[in-house]
Amino acid sequence: MIKDCILEKSGWPEPVSMRVLLSVLYPVLSLTIFGLYPSMTIGPKEGWQVYSSAQDADGRCICTVVAPEQSLCSRDAKSRQLRQLLEKVQNMSQSIEVLNLRTQRDFQYVMKMENQMKGLRTKFRQIEDDRKSIIARNFQELKDKMDELKPLIPVLEQYKMDAALISQFKDEIRNLSAVLTGIQEELGAYDYDDLYQRVLRLDSRLRSCMGKLTCGKLMKITGPVTIKTSGTRFGAWMTDPLASTRNNRVWYMDSYSNSKIVREYKTMEDFVAGVVSRTYSLPFKWEGTNHMVYNGSLYYNKYQSNIIVKYNFETGSVLAQRALEFAGFYNMYPYTWGGYSDIDVMADELGMWVVYATNQNAGNVVISQIDPDTLQVLKTWTTEYSKRNAGESFMICGTLYITNSHLSGAKVYYAYSTKTSTYEYIDIPFHNQYFHISMLDYNARERALYAWNNGHQVIFNVTLFHVIKTDDDS
Repeated sequence: MIKDCILEKSGWPEPVSMRVLLSVLYPVLSLTIFGLYPSMTIGPKEGWQVYSSAQDADGRCICTVVAPEQSLCSRDAKSRQLRQLLEKVQNMSQSIEVLNLRTQRDFQYVMKMENQMKGLRTKFRQIEDDRKSIIARNFQELKDKMDELKPLIPVLEQYKMDAALISQFKDEIRNLSAVLTGIQEELGAYDYDDLYQRVLRLDSRLRSCMGKLTCGKLMKITGPVTIKTSGTRFGAWMTDPLASTRNNRVWYMDSYSNSKIVREYKTMEDFVAGVVSRTYSLPFKWEGTNHMVYNGSLYYNKYQSNIIVKYNFETGSVLAQRALEFAGFYNMYPYTWGGYSDIDVMADELGMWVVYATNQNAGNVVISQIDPDTLQVLKTWTTEYSKRNAGESFMICGTLYITNSHLSGAKVYYAYSTKTSTYEYIDIPFHNQYFHISMLDYNARERALYAWNNGHQVIFNVTLFHVIKTDDDS
């Protein structure tokens, strides 16, 4: 049996670190990874439905799953309640054991006090018999005895408090035992181990479903989150979408021309603090702001040319460079804001792309998928959208999204699908907080848009809509 999994993912901040909160016995199952978002109102028999954001503000992945109805799900809430109550009883039992030990210790003090009281009673009787002769002799002894008894007073008070607490615990345990008995009768043959195995199986199916999550349609852009304010009005900054989750290096390239200096920061925290780990001097100056770090290498447009350069950070050398045939450069077909932004190198879930314009296509946008190793063009799509009328653009799951991001009321309003070679006009607004975006690139690892907004480095979260096929028997 094949089911539909509908997923919504969001982006930044911080890399994914996964944990799963599972509830497996409700008629309609809701699973949350790193947070809970409201699920859609969809019938439980329609299959797995998932709405999620990949990461929240604390860097944690978020995925909410609505699973199909199961015949035994009505017992799940009781099972979870049983486990919680069992843990509570165990903790209370341990507390009572500690109190009993302390009470036994205090009881020894009480016994000692009782013996001393008996001794005092005898002394007082002697005083009554011969008050005059005894008082002078035993007065100091009595005073010493009373001083010795004073420390026992707080012991007695603590003993009374412990006794009251133990009595309270006993009453609560009796109530819990009654509840547990009722739950066990309802569960019948399903014990905790069986339920735990069901949790593990469902967890495995969820992870398998999430593993197939690759592409989706852009639904919403939220933010931005301002990471830092630095540099000139124009520039680029980025992380590597193919790096491991432990690798959070940031690269920073100020200005859109006449520069060869790239700064590297080990972490986002170092970037915010301005702690540079390495500085690279490229062999050629760059043009524009639409660069990309991909699998450890920097891809950029060589100054005053239509050549794309691949520079490797580890070796400090150029691994490849190739001219993009017929592509306009040096402000021939830039984005609306100018800045030599003729050639835009980008990446998404499906690989590397380059967006540009040519005379042959009348200055309209051309999309080419390129080989990351050789920079060879693999396939090309031509659109009828003027490159000069675009504010910025980015690729998500093989679809090019064009914005008017140079305007204060920015939005995404054009989408071209390379899968179907068709386009549509859309209306997805986003907040151009600092009024001039000169760089906007999608990071597939973080499900986020990196932007350079008038000297501010910001990040937008994106929400994607997914439909994924999963095998019910897996």
